Amino acid sequence: MVADLVVSLSGIGPSTLARCADLAAELDRRHVPLSLLLAPRKAVPGPALDWVRDRVSAGDALVLHGFDHQPDPARRAGSSLRRRAEFSALPAHEAGLRLVAARAALARLGLTTDLFAPPGWLASPGTVVALRRHRFAVCADMAGVRDLRSGEVRTGRVRMVGEHWGYLLSTGRAARRGGLVRIGVDAAGLDRIGLREVLLEAVDVALHHGASPTTYSSTASPRGSTTTSTPSGAVPTRTR
Repeated sequence: MVADLVVSLSGIGPSTLARCADLAAELDRRHVPLSLLLAPRKAVPGPALDWVRDRVSAGDALVLHGFDHQPDPARRAGSSLRRRAEFSALPAHEAGLRLVAARAALARLGLTTDLFAPPGWLASPGTVVALRRHRFAVCADMAGVRDLRSGEVRTGRVRMVGEHWGYLLSTGRAARRGGLVRIGVDAAGLDRIGLREVLLEAVDVALHHGASPTTYSSTASPRGSTTTSTPSGAVPTRTR
């Protein structure tokens, strides 16, 4: 089975734009598109958003990455990580309110999407219900990607860029097995010595093992589907 390779980039903003553009240029040379994770309440008009628009127009996928990344105000029971993650413990109604607000904020920026990746990659069952109600197509969480229209789930945990050899080995194993290979990076970390190089080496390893580059807009769709400024594909994810 040929693996699908998805590379996602979060933390896009004025202070990280140069690093984002540099990474994107390196991936362009490898014909690997990006899935761009954006939280609209944290975004500001300017060159960074213009860059996002240009990238989406050229084929990258825009993924709604929560609303404002504020932790669950009710401090519901659960791990400290889940309390910190915006959509990790919300019931359907509250998740729906945040999704409506996020989409409205995104529209004010001149952007739209039906793809969702929760902050911290953690989505509560209520969030998944709310995403379906509001006609999102895809939810990508920590453990996989869910096609919200068909219910299909493709397992494959997101691998945030980490220690060199262990990271490369795990990426290579995943690519050899086939299925879904997901590489994630926060732009804020791209100034760390060696992190950019590890990410690119991991991409090269996956490509060497025959992985097919794609985005969260087409992971669950037939091969050859395209991404526009209004992504309509599907990406599957396992939710809590």
